[in-house]
Amino acid sequence: MAFDPAFLDELRARTPLGAVIGRKTKLVRSGRQLKACCPFHGEKTPSFYVYDDHFHCFGCGAHGDAISFVMQAEGRSFMEAVEGLASEAGLEVPKQAPADRGRAERARTLTDVLDAAQRSYVRRLHSGEGRDGLSYLRGRGLTDATIADHGLGWSGDGRGSLMTELREQNFPPELIAEAGLMRVDEEGRPKGELFFNRVTFPIRDKRGGLVSFGGRTLGDGQPKYLNGPETPLFIKRRTLFGLERASSNLRTIRPPGSTALASRELVVVEGYMDVIALHQAGFGGAVAPLGTALTPEQLEALWRVAPAPVLCFDGDSAGRRAAIRAAETALPLLDPERTLRFVRLPEGEDPDSLVRKQGAPAMTAELAGAAGLADVLFELLSEGIRNPGPEQRASLHAKLTEAAATIGHKGLASEYRRTLQQRFFETFAKQRQTGRAGGRAQDGRSAFKPAPVMSGARPVPAADRVRLERMRLLLAILLRHPDLLADVEQALCGLDLPDDLASMRAAILEAAHASPTLDSAGLTAHLQSAGLSAQIDTISAPSPLPMPAGASHDAMPAEAEKTWWHFFGFLSVEGLREQRAAAEQAFIQCPDEESQKRLILRKMTLDFVERGEIADEEG
Repeated sequence: MAFDPAFLDELRARTPLGAVIGRKTKLVRSGRQLKACCPFHGEKTPSFYVYDDHFHCFGCGAHGDAISFVMQAEGRSFMEAVEGLASEAGLEVPKQAPADRGRAERARTLTDVLDAAQRSYVRRLHSGEGRDGLSYLRGRGLTDATIADHGLGWSGDGRGSLMTELREQNFPPELIAEAGLMRVDEEGRPKGELFFNRVTFPIRDKRGGLVSFGGRTLGDGQPKYLNGPETPLFIKRRTLFGLERASSNLRTIRPPGSTALASRELVVVEGYMDVIALHQAGFGGAVAPLGTALTPEQLEALWRVAPAPVLCFDGDSAGRRAAIRAAETALPLLDPERTLRFVRLPEGEDPDSLVRKQGAPAMTAELAGAAGLADVLFELLSEGIRNPGPEQRASLHAKLTEAAATIGHKGLASEYRRTLQQRFFETFAKQRQTGRAGGRAQDGRSAFKPAPVMSGARPVPAADRVRLERMRLLLAILLRHPDLLADVEQALCGLDLPDDLASMRAAILEAAHASPTLDSAGLTAHLQSAGLSAQIDTISAPSPLPMPAGASHDAMPAEAEKTWWHFFGFLSVEGLREQRAAAEQAFIQCPDEESQKRLILRKMTLDFVERGEIADEEG
């Protein structure tokens, strides 16, 4: 029986998942979640976690909601589980309307048609007419056991023999066409078999029911791979090839002596043959979309099986495009408990070819090196950028910030923004100048620990200490005048800072992006709430350098801005030249008063820096 989704949502909302699961296993609190030893496989250390609306076992992969738990734990049917939970929740189970009964009956009839076609396809593969198809599959390294286990078949020559068989079983052409086995003309009338001279791959839903077929031609015909059309049973955006088998494989604990899986990862690959070859090689968690980019519905289905599936794409430009689309689709759906990992195979390889040429260990090694989504996102967005100028850095920084902003979970979005910015700083910072000590003082002290200020005459700090102090003072000025960030952000991003200062820079930028209107007090409070009070104190400590007036606490904004650019110029004169060039271009494009002021300030600052001066420096 098909229930109204609103009824099922209400049932889940009224059913305390912890109470249902607590009947079968002892639950203990673990932070915000509950955990237990999994009721579906024997274990001594708890790996079964209960969240607000679902459970997941990180040991065997069992996953689902209250309804699926009752079905799995008590062996009930879907209807029995719903009725039992509804009774406990005080809900009345809706009666099935005649239209619902009609749709369910129609679906059963379409399934009968597909089952009959599947029997025909399998028989044909092992007959004389399927000789070429069977030879092709064996030539791709598939064993007869794998061919039989996956129900592979042969569609015949398309001259109506399948239609004849199905009509003899009292299936009319209209029903055969509705099941997706016949082509139709412009008016929707059946006009011939859809699959002919193709190896066939049965496509099943997550419960294992047959919903459609895919076919691969052996000749030069196009398309090489063909999926059945969407039908009442088959909706491509919700279906993953091999998901029912992968779910079972990853959930099942194999008894001693049986063949173990080479990997218990849920792996998304690109095609039928990749899935089947990986299953045969022991990677029983392989699945594939059906000729389309991953959809939100497919990602949700993956996450119901595993919290961090691995997307394994071919090592070509198409694989790169697929990775970009998958990342873009996944970002709005992420939360701290579900993510993606990525494997990009060597150029020219796909999972099928890799395991045939190099065996299962090669695939195992690739999966072991799967990269996290944040790393892959940065690599994809920055690919091809080498020695970027200020315009390219600004564009990339904006893309990274925009990508993080698409994540719906605010806390996770903040972490992604911070991580991507840190990668940006680390990757595109200017090369460290010869002779300085890699961002730390030669005595090993952190850049966050300025040299002590001595009474009497100030000693002249060593060159590396001067550089570190100027870096620290740049951040100190921004703490006092955060309104400068909008103008200096790209220049700041181009500086190669030591780790502790780079982390503080990321935190300041993160706070500014989260709340663009923060004043000095608000920015300081924000950073203190993030546990950075000690770093604020060290950045704000007195400096051993002669201090220009613009770096003082009570400096006017214009003075602070001028001083900031002077310090920046002494740290990166080349960066200042780039900033001047960018200001000139901006003034040409929009010659207003603000752009003119920026250009004049950059030019004046560069003049001072090239003469080795800071105009209002004391001492």
